[in-house]
Amino acid sequence: MLIVCILGFVLALVLALVLTPLVKKFAVKIGAVDVPNARKVHTRIMPRMGGLGIFLAFTIAFLVVLPFLPFDLPARDANFMKAFFTAGAIIILIGVLDDRFELSAKVKLGGQLAAACIVVFGYGIRVDFLDIPFQDNYFSLENWISIPLTILWIVGVTNAINLIDGLDGLAAGVSAIAIGSIFTMSLIMGNYPVAVLCVLLLGAIVGFLYFNFHPAKIFMGDTGSLFLGFSLAMLSLLGFKQIAVVSFITPLIIIGVPLSDTFFAIIRRWVHKKPIFAPDKGHLHHCLRELGLSHRQTVLLIYGIAAFFGVLAIIQSTAAVNDANWVTFAVICVMMFVMQIGAELIGLVGQTKRPLLDLFARLRVKPDPTRSSKP
Repeated sequence: MLIVCILGFVLALVLALVLTPLVKKFAVKIGAVDVPNARKVHTRIMPRMGGLGIFLAFTIAFLVVLPFLPFDLPARDANFMKAFFTAGAIIILIGVLDDRFELSAKVKLGGQLAAACIVVFGYGIRVDFLDIPFQDNYFSLENWISIPLTILWIVGVTNAINLIDGLDGLAAGVSAIAIGSIFTMSLIMGNYPVAVLCVLLLGAIVGFLYFNFHPAKIFMGDTGSLFLGFSLAMLSLLGFKQIAVVSFITPLIIIGVPLSDTFFAIIRRWVHKKPIFAPDKGHLHHCLRELGLSHRQTVLLIYGIAAFFGVLAIIQSTAAVNDANWVTFAVICVMMFVMQIGAELIGLVGQTKRPLLDLFARLRVKPDPTRSSKP
C-alpha cells in the first residue's frame, strides 16, 4: 500500500508538471485569460484554466494505478469512484466554460446541482445517519432529509475553495493541506480507497503549485477551484462512512479557512449594510496584505492557519469513541475562539468591530488614580 501511494504521488506530480504548460498554451490560445481589475491583486493578463491540468494528471494517474491496487474495491467504494469521476467531469466542464466565457452565477449553480444530483440519484450516494450528541444512539435519515442535505453539502463545499482563490498558490495550497488531512485520517481509519484518491490528487496539486506559486505563471481558475471543492466534498462523504453530527463536523474543520472567510464576509457586509453577495476587498488575504505582509508571507501564513485546522480535524476524528463528543466540543470551542480573535485582530469584519478584544480590555485591572506611584 505504501509503495502504491508513493509511486502514485510521484506519477501524478510528474504528469501535472508535464501537462500544466500544455494547458497554459491551450488557455492562451482559446482566450481563457484573467484580466486585472480593482478587486484583483495581479497586474497583468494571466492564463487560467490551470485546474484542467490537475484533473488530467489526477485522472491519468488513477487509471494507471487502479490495476495495481493491493486490495479489492468494495461495491460501495467502486460505485463512489464512478460517481466521483462522472460528476467531476461535469464540474470540470462547467469550470472550463466559465474560465473561457464567464458564465452567469445561475448557470454555474445549475451545473453544480446537476453534478450533485448525479451523485445522489444516479449512484445513490447520500448522508444516511444522524447521531444524538453525547449519546450512542443513531437513527436513519429519511430520504426527504438526506437527499437535500447531501446536495447542499456537495454544492456548498464545491464553492468554498473558490472564495479564497485570490492570491498565487493560495487556493491550491489550502486544498492540498485539507486533502493531506483527509489522507492522514483515512490511513488511520484503514480507509485505503480514500487514501489512494487523496495521494493522487495531492501529487497533482503539488505539481501544479510549481507553476502557480508566487509569482504564478498560470491560475487554476474556476476549473480548479470548483473541482478541488467538489473533491473535498466527495472525499469527506466517502472518508467518513458513518455520517453523523460528530463525523460531519470533521470536514467542516478541514475547510475552516474558506468557511470562516465566507462567514466573516457575510457578517461584514451585513454590518456595513451591503448586499451579501457584493464583492469587496475585505477577505482574509486582503486584510493580511493591508497589515504589510508580502504576497508570499500572506500565503504562507494562511497555509499555517489551514494546517492548524487540519491538525484539529485529525485530533477530533481520531478521538476515542467514548470521548468523541467531548473532544469535538473542545475542538470547536478552540477553533471558534481562535477564529474570532484572529478576525478582530486583522479587521475581517471592520476595524471598529472588536467585541472580544474590547471585553478583554474592560476586564483588565485598571490602576487606582488616587494612589501615588511614589514609594
